[in-house]
Amino acid sequence: MRILVLNGPNLGRLGLRQPEVYGRTTLAEVVAQMTERAAARGASVDAFQSNHEGALIDRLEQRDYDAVIINPGAYAHTSYALHDALIGAERPVVEVHISDIRHREPFRRASVLEPVVSHEIIGHGIAGYLEAVDWLLDHAPGAAR
Repeated sequence: MRILVLNGPNLGRLGLRQPEVYGRTTLAEVVAQMTERAAARGASVDAFQSNHEGALIDRLEQRDYDAVIINPGAYAHTSYALHDALIGAERPVVEVHISDIRHREPFRRASVLEPVVSHEIIGHGIAGYLEAVDWLLDHAPGAAR
């Protein structure tokens, strides 16, 4: 299984930006952990981060993956374009949020992506990314079991 990992705005500064909320682990460290977890089960990870909504959609449109893990950052609350692109991907999608968006500011509590994702992992910190890999490999069609 080829897993595309998309990270949206501000996640390139993971480990530096608001460590009291998001922790001190960098995005590169997260991707390395995910790559190792996936490889142990015969899968691969291709990671992409952008602060630009269109770049995330362009990457989805390449369709060279079997499943998607996405931390859309603030786009979770605003991007119907990303919502539509995930439908168009026609692949299993796991939405990950490091912090518990359901218990933060009111504008963060709803995800416009929720109706189109296969699974959500919210508020589990960096471990949520690894849980997402495991969930896909345990539940997605064609997964390496």
